[in-house]
Amino acid sequence: MENEADISPVTPEPAPAPPPDVPAATPPDEAPRPEAYPFWGYADVIVFFGLAFPCLLVGALTVKLFLWVFHIHVHSLALELVPAQFLGYGFLFFALYLLLKVHYRRPFWQSLRWVETRPGLGRAVLYGFLLAFSVALLGSALRTPDIQTPMKQLLSDRASMVLIAIFAVTLGPLCEELAFRGFLQPVLVRSFGPAGGIVLSAIPFGLLHLSQYGGSWRHGLLISVAGMGFGWMRQASGSTRTATVMHAAYNFIFFAALFTQKGNLPASW
Repeated sequence: MENEADISPVTPEPAPAPPPDVPAATPPDEAPRPEAYPFWGYADVIVFFGLAFPCLLVGALTVKLFLWVFHIHVHSLALELVPAQFLGYGFLFFALYLLLKVHYRRPFWQSLRWVETRPGLGRAVLYGFLLAFSVALLGSALRTPDIQTPMKQLLSDRASMVLIAIFAVTLGPLCEELAFRGFLQPVLVRSFGPAGGIVLSAIPFGLLHLSQYGGSWRHGLLISVAGMGFGWMRQASGSTRTATVMHAAYNFIFFAALFTQKGNLPASW
């Protein structure tokens, strides 16, 4: 008869400790914190808007140099100003692209909330039309004077009117909304709340256009009111894209009125 083998309980070996550089697992009931938005701050805003004048100046000098080298003479200031502004905006937003993409390593368009949301683009166009009529009525109530302004001088001929109209419903709203509602307003909303951020971002927007209207405070006020409308759309929809479409529709109404009135620029534009 064979001897029975001794059977004794086996003590399990202790599990190896995790390496010291491996972080502890997040408990299942603790979700990761969402990334703070906006991730840029006032220093970035100061740098961006501080670069605006140098970039526009470089754009203007580049166009003048091009015209001088190739002996091109333009009969209208708008034919020189619009390409210069186009180049200046290009330099400025290239700097913003480097800030977001290289410095912060974030996507450019998504960071500025160029996204598709509700309300749709059709409703944004409608709101732009309604805002234009509301600002026109406010301009009449304020008895905004019909004065000679630099803007009227730019619209001295049909070719200039067409060129500036195209700029005003395409590149102009795009760049202004990316700058004021896409980049500036989120920082102000974070500090002062939605209402405060919308108003505070609309004030420099109105001041930007003040020189085009000879320093008329009524024109500056009306444009600031329009900026509040665009800011409301940006805040309500969460989309700079929707605010841009609303801005383009707003400008379209005033240029349609301009062409209808055969060159008499509406006082509230």
